[in-house]
Amino acid sequence: MLPDSTLHARSLGSCLLNIVASPAYLQRHGSPKTAEDLAQHVLVGFTHVESLNQWPLRHAEGDRLSIKPVISASSGDTLRHLVLEGVGIACLSDFMTNDDLREGRLVCLLKGANSGYRQPIHAVYYRNSRLALRIQCFLDFMQEKLAGYIY
Repeated sequence: MLPDSTLHARSLGSCLLNIVASPAYLQRHGSPKTAEDLAQHVLVGFTHVESLNQWPLRHAEGDRLSIKPVISASSGDTLRHLVLEGVGIACLSDFMTNDDLREGRLVCLLKGANSGYRQPIHAVYYRNSRLALRIQCFLDFMQEKLAGYIY
């Protein structure tokens, strides 16, 4: 249960996070070799959610690197499009970037430094409503369908 007692969160699974950039960005700015090299790059991150700006990279101070994005947005899809356009480097979920990586539109960076952290994915909903049973059935359906994409 969440602090607002009318809201509930249900875990749907988790996903890996990848540090990605477009080939065009890397051609213009070069590829970072270490987590510390990211300080010399344009980092694209999330607005107002500090935990999403802690990238899963091993470095001298631990397994999570806090970044200060030069450009930020509240939507992962918006960040993905910015990265595809060559604006900068971002940390995005594997289910969001797998097709782009496979097709060569994005390049995965710093694989050896990735700590393997899995980002939890939750559905948040009002439980005390007449729709609660329908919502639970929908979430059961979604969890089954997402099984191949998130773990």
